[in-house]
Amino acid sequence: MGTYDGPGLRLVVFLQGCPFRCLYCANPDTINFDGGTPTETDEIVRMAVNQKPFFGRRGGVTFSGGEPTSQAKELLPLVDKLHEEGIHICIDTNGGVWNPAVEELLGKIDLALLDVKQFNPARHESLTGRSNSQTLKTAQWLEDNGKPFWLRYVLVPGISDFEEDIRALGEHFKGFKMLQRVEILPYHTLGKHKYESLGWEYKLEHIPTNTPEQLDKAKRLFDEYFDCTVMN
Repeated sequence: MGTYDGPGLRLVVFLQGCPFRCLYCANPDTINFDGGTPTETDEIVRMAVNQKPFFGRRGGVTFSGGEPTSQAKELLPLVDKLHEEGIHICIDTNGGVWNPAVEELLGKIDLALLDVKQFNPARHESLTGRSNSQTLKTAQWLEDNGKPFWLRYVLVPGISDFEEDIRALGEHFKGFKMLQRVEILPYHTLGKHKYESLGWEYKLEHIPTNTPEQLDKAKRLFDEYFDCTVMN
């Protein structure tokens, strides 16, 4: 049950596999595509229906990960079944995967939570190992096709808190009419112990968490461009 993964109370379904390699990933156990445990779609529907009384008018199901669009083809019938039960659907996505199944999936969901890791292309690639070009194309597709989305931005000191990058992001997105909310997510190390258990190096060991001053500065910058910014 999640309260930070879309509107209201939500059942959060974590999917296995992600093409990004974000240095601060809080769920490194979901990165590899050959991990995880297969789950029947009917079991997820059963869980969602059982929890539906807790969702209220705003809650629902959020698919996260990992990168859920990596399993877009498999999610399509599940989304249909959940909608038949009157359940609101969110996808938490980095926007970096695109194919016909992803396009169909985004056309079916009620809300996208789009994680923009960094607007600067070079810094994005250093942070994630991938280009941000498809992420920005996905955002434009959501805008052009009238699909509501929230923009999520993790503020990592010395990596994604550069003023020029935040301003460039603001200039790019400030006119988007389908952008309903901008979430600033302070950097945290809650997933660090998972790296240790996996025997992986946590490469941001030297990065401190945000100071109150850094968070205030970022909030003021985002507020110059958006009237829907929140600090999570």
